Amino acid sequence: MTLSYLGSLLQIRLVVEEGLNQLPYRTSKVTTPTGQVYDGLRYEKGNCGVSIMRSGEAMEQGLRDCCRSIRIGKILIQSDEDTHEAKIVYAKLPPDIADRKVLLMYPIMSTGNTVVKACTILKDHKVREENIILLNLFTTPQAVHLVLNKFPEVTILTSEVHPVAPNHFGQKYFGTE
Repeated sequence: MTLSYLGSLLQIRLVVEEGLNQLPYRTSKVTTPTGQVYDGLRYEKGNCGVSIMRSGEAMEQGLRDCCRSIRIGKILIQSDEDTHEAKIVYAKLPPDIADRKVLLMYPIMSTGNTVVKACTILKDHKVREENIILLNLFTTPQAVHLVLNKFPEVTILTSEVHPVAPNHFGQKYFGTE
């Protein structure tokens, strides 16, 4: 379960691409540089990404590499030192997020508490539960159970479920450990 920087970029890209496969699309005529017309696909309008800071920001570039113009919101959630309860510190979301499909980015999910809080914030902004797709690299079984017990319509895409999730992904990824 150890990740190198390049290995994490590849895993992020694979999870992001699978998340994009879950979004609605329509057929579209595309003219190639040689003038040929091709029947292609185009994403429907109304998709966005939301990263749970700080580790979720590591997934933003993978999303931008695939969808340059996608809107990205941010949520910062920290644990209260006394109660250990997840508290919202910052939330900047697209104003029309209620009408969008949301790719929620959070690479390591140990307990699920942070993701539950983020989903609560999204629901408070009128995002329908079935429009939330969690993009995740590693999770524990208990985190999956917690999230799906609270939000059964949320889609979770992950690369690995393991009893012990690696800690400090953000510090390792950003080189600040």
